[in-house]
Amino acid sequence: MNLRDRLLAELRAPDYSPQSESELARALGLNKKQRAMLVHETRRLMASGVVRRVKGDRIQLRSAGGPPAKEKAAPPRPIFAPAHRHVAPEQPATPRLDPDEHVGRIQFRAGGSAFVVLEDSEGDPGDPRQPALQVFPEETLTALPGDRVAVRIFHGRRGRKPGEKIGQVTRVLERGRGTIVGNLQRAGRHWLVQADDPRFPVEIQVEDPARSDLKPVPQPGDKVVVTLDPWRSRHDSLTGRLSARLGRTHEPRAELLGIYEKYNLATEFPAEVEREAAALPDRVNPSDRANRLDYREVPTFTIDPDDAKDFDDALSYETLDDGEVRIGVHIADVSAYVRPGSALDREAQRRGNSTYLVGTVIPMLPEKLSNGLCSLVEGQDRLTKAVFLTFNKQGVLRHTAYANTVIRSRKRLTYRQAFALLNEHDLDKIRALPLPPKHQTGSTGRALSSLSDGELVDLQSWIRALWRIALRLRRARMEHGSLDLDMPETKIFVDAEGYADRLEKIVNDESHQLIEEFMLAANEAVARLTRTHRLPSLYRVHDEPDPEKLEEYHQLLGTFGIHTGDLTRREELVKLIKTLDAHPQGYTLRTQLLRSLRKAGYRAAPDGHFGLAKKDYTHFTSPIRRYSDLVVHRVFDTYLVKHAGYPATAIHSAGYNLTRIEALGEHLSLTEINSAEAERESVKIKLLEFFERELDRKPRTRFAAVITDVRRHGFFIELVESMTFGFVSTDNLRDDHYTLNSAGTQLIGRKHKRRFELNGRLDVVVEKVDRFKRLIDFRPAD
Repeated sequence: MNLRDRLLAELRAPDYSPQSESELARALGLNKKQRAMLVHETRRLMASGVVRRVKGDRIQLRSAGGPPAKEKAAPPRPIFAPAHRHVAPEQPATPRLDPDEHVGRIQFRAGGSAFVVLEDSEGDPGDPRQPALQVFPEETLTALPGDRVAVRIFHGRRGRKPGEKIGQVTRVLERGRGTIVGNLQRAGRHWLVQADDPRFPVEIQVEDPARSDLKPVPQPGDKVVVTLDPWRSRHDSLTGRLSARLGRTHEPRAELLGIYEKYNLATEFPAEVEREAAALPDRVNPSDRANRLDYREVPTFTIDPDDAKDFDDALSYETLDDGEVRIGVHIADVSAYVRPGSALDREAQRRGNSTYLVGTVIPMLPEKLSNGLCSLVEGQDRLTKAVFLTFNKQGVLRHTAYANTVIRSRKRLTYRQAFALLNEHDLDKIRALPLPPKHQTGSTGRALSSLSDGELVDLQSWIRALWRIALRLRRARMEHGSLDLDMPETKIFVDAEGYADRLEKIVNDESHQLIEEFMLAANEAVARLTRTHRLPSLYRVHDEPDPEKLEEYHQLLGTFGIHTGDLTRREELVKLIKTLDAHPQGYTLRTQLLRSLRKAGYRAAPDGHFGLAKKDYTHFTSPIRRYSDLVVHRVFDTYLVKHAGYPATAIHSAGYNLTRIEALGEHLSLTEINSAEAERESVKIKLLEFFERELDRKPRTRFAAVITDVRRHGFFIELVESMTFGFVSTDNLRDDHYTLNSAGTQLIGRKHKRRFELNGRLDVVVEKVDRFKRLIDFRPAD
């Protein structure tokens, strides 16, 4: 009997009385991992109307105990729509299958082979510990990436990994998407579209563009959108209809439009939303400051990236009479303007979050709010919600308080400027730091060169005092077992025309860590507040990792000569991360570690955050760009009215209950994944664009690289600064004839005995860029 059946049997028992999830877990004798599965099953049963919550958080069958208790009406459950035009049902019914058939989602590799993630009997992804079913190119039938397919397993054939199975697609049950973005080509009398995704297994045949209704008529080399026709036989060509022309392939605007199309990103807001935004005031009115603590005269400032478009958070600093220090974490009060159920609210919920592509942003809120009324820009009054953290002389947290505030930021600082204020004593050197380019940011703030010595010294003292406390918080967090998973980031900056112009490695230095620690502290404090007061709210949850995934990763580490203890023990993970800091392929292995951990997501249950080693955690600090934080702000307001003496007229209640919060958590987890995939796609495209432009430079730029894998025909590299991956072919090793050693770790020159070995370092220059296959070839620098 599976967990769902056991749960339903318990709920249907004659002597059952409504119990909470924790009580049910004890009654069913579940371990910690099974308890997480119980939460998932309960959520699905509530969504389908089988069970309901009564008496707060207790579970009961809907057919039991009379009619459901009346609740405030909630809007329809939000369902995230994938990027394609023909959206499939969220949970399609399982088709009639042959006894030896299974159902799953298929994904392809660049070479044409594929893998299928099998579903369980309820249509959900199956056991994540089980390897995906591997499918050879000739066994994929007419499947395309993302399709829901029926498969048959070849029980007599084994895969490369333990437990891995081989199979074939027997039929396509549902297309993953109905449109494809690609490059239009002419081949003799035929017109073809090559999909942007190099894993798309076939070209699409289309009619002569002159016969389409598109104006201007698409030409070879244009980026286009194709609506797919039914494809029933692999012996036939896949055909489609040209439905949009986006521009010339590889031009910045066309590439951007392609991402919008692929990931269903709306660049414009509905008219009703724009009307609501236009009706809002241009600035904070005196009446808006009622029932708020006035912090406009208290030292307050923001620290953000050079290219920040909106400013969610600010820090204030106060010294108290008894030598204690009070730090205010002030967060933009979006809930003051976006009322529950309004057009602004519905559209923000649908989007779920802002999407940050290279050089641009698709905001969750219209610009009047995201870059204007809500953004904590320098020198303007802004409404905020605040968590106040009071520390004693030794830097120990003594008291936490919560309030609605009004602030006026004294300075918009970049991380680079804050780092200089922390570490540089020469004021003239600090003043010499440039402002970020106007086309890259929502607000530049005043130039440091315009500040007086007194203003700069004040900023120095405040930031250094904040860092002393933040450093203590960080050390305590790490000692408690928090995993230092911060990764260096390659930031791509574009010029005024939108072309990739510059790469910069962003390191998580003290200026970043200062902001990070206070944001973490505020998020933790608010999560503890909502949990202890039993207020239905969203939590940011990161479950414990799957032991089998960690064991696979442990075996991978062995191939790199890294030996660890039991990675299911937190202290072993902490030691490993320190080891990776000094390893030549530390970035790659850290990335693999992240993939071995579970994804974080949103949930109504405060189930803790494994990576941060925190029992209580939520997202509170970015409501301009995350709807989850706006939800938490509304719950925060409920606390202020019920427990802190704020008048009920000061808030706009959303009437959240656990069922609605669960549905929101599922929806927002999906929109977050979609945005992350769009952002990764944007980075890939812009990296290729940057290195393609490198081909025109004279002389070409030298890049430091590390050899990550050695093959007979060349070796793979990772660039040290940008963490970009590429390949050096033996064809480009022109000084000798190179052969692979018996261990497979070195290429050795026959004549000069020059060696290129695993983990070795060298300087390279760009040799070739294939933007269609998304490959970059390098050669050793002369």
